Amino acid sequence: MSRYVVRRLLQAIPLLFFVSVILFVLMQNMGDPIATMGGRRATRPDDRERLTRQLGLDQPLYRQYLYWLIGNDWEMVDVDGDGVGDQPGERRGVLRGDFGNSLMRRGQTAWEVIWDRVPNTLLLMVTAEIVIVVFALLIGIFSALRQYSLADHAITAVSFIGFSTPIFFFALLSIYLFSVNFKRWGLPYLPAVGMFDPQVGKTPGQVALHMILPVMTIAFVSIAAYSRYIRSTMLEVLNQDYIRTARAKGLRGRYILVIHALKNASLPIVTLIGLDLALLLGGALVTERIFAWPGMGRLFLDHMQRFDVPVVMGILILLSVTVVVFQIITDLTYALLDPRIRYE
Repeated sequence: MSRYVVRRLLQAIPLLFFVSVILFVLMQNMGDPIATMGGRRATRPDDRERLTRQLGLDQPLYRQYLYWLIGNDWEMVDVDGDGVGDQPGERRGVLRGDFGNSLMRRGQTAWEVIWDRVPNTLLLMVTAEIVIVVFALLIGIFSALRQYSLADHAITAVSFIGFSTPIFFFALLSIYLFSVNFKRWGLPYLPAVGMFDPQVGKTPGQVALHMILPVMTIAFVSIAAYSRYIRSTMLEVLNQDYIRTARAKGLRGRYILVIHALKNASLPIVTLIGLDLALLLGGALVTERIFAWPGMGRLFLDHMQRFDVPVVMGILILLSVTVVVFQIITDLTYALLDPRIRYE
């Protein structure tokens, strides 16, 4: 098992390198970082030339990538923009945890900007993932045990509606119903914007209350998809010979369902969960934007619009590493659930 993990980690190194090169080249064509630093004020030609040299933008693309990857503290850098190296560079490079400084937020590194939003995103997305898995399991198993019943047909219809509904439409619909109309009707309504009410403060109750609509929006579409997968795999497993043998031996139905059927039907679901968990840090772009949730998804969109390359690259590289790690964890989980799978 340990050999397999080491081999997969070594295989991930060239993959991440290739991904980083592609992302870096794409980001260089994303916009003008000097214009981002200047904000609304136009940058004078002499200031633009000086900043171009200070940021190393006058260097060839491969050299800019090298600075981004391993830093520039190993050579003299032109600080005052006069074309002559004055002092050693200050960047340590991504390999040493330095993603550079944010172009939008002066005085903050890209890692500080990203890390400030990570807890908010994890709180929202982990809660949503728990809700998704629990409700999808219950609905999928219930639907499989009552195949072709009225309840099964109703669940199937609702699942298809949920699966085909755009997430932004459901988000706006939930705001209109549970926030706008409930308030107009004099009923207790749900907040639709932000993480807490500034007049009350950031309390656990406020955060939980503001999470209801975003979590419900994220979970609705995913529950619809997950429950269909679970129903399909459960039906396939329940018709296997070993399930009939277990029933013939007189084992209780609940024991057969949990120990034999669900364990073997969970392998395809583990793949979906592994992919979802890997993308948790990315947040939900549409949901966080609509509900003004201060997470990674909203951070990515805001800094993408302003061409803040260090922050955007930091988010994308963090997501790439997370995907690779969780794919390895997913493969190891297969071995725990299915004794036929062995990693040598």
